[in-house]
Amino acid sequence: MKVQFWVIGKTTDHYLIPGIEEYIKRLKRYCQFEYIELPAAKIGKNATEQDTKTKEAIVVLEKIQKSDFLAVMDEVGKEFTSRKFADFIANHQMRGTKRLIFLIGGAYGFSNKIYERADIKIALSQMTFTHQMVRLIFTEQLYRAFTITKGEKYHH
Repeated sequence: MKVQFWVIGKTTDHYLIPGIEEYIKRLKRYCQFEYIELPAAKIGKNATEQDTKTKEAIVVLEKIQKSDFLAVMDEVGKEFTSRKFADFIANHQMRGTKRLIFLIGGAYGFSNKIYERADIKIALSQMTFTHQMVRLIFTEQLYRAFTITKGEKYHH
């Protein structure tokens, strides 16, 4: 199974980059993992939030395939414990999901087109984190999920 983590826009908080890179390296031991930065929408100063979300949705929807399982990270999504998230990952491995994509939206979130295409919405917490910080937090949780499914001691 291929696991991809798509983020809209570059990671600009430079102190987060080494942590993200460390978990990307670790994840590659467990699955075919890719961390993909999609371009943030470039639109004029008179553009609305909806214009931005629509442009970003076009980029995402052009890259996604019909057989992909799309999980969008959303504050009102389903919350998992780390063990339940590991079960979620393991279930996709057993079901033969070819490509499992996790997506973090841009500054304004997602357009309705993305929500319509999503197979699940996942919330990391009831607390709010910056889109930049979520990149590190989520890569760590994904790594943790794989170590749980392998019975390794990382999660204790």
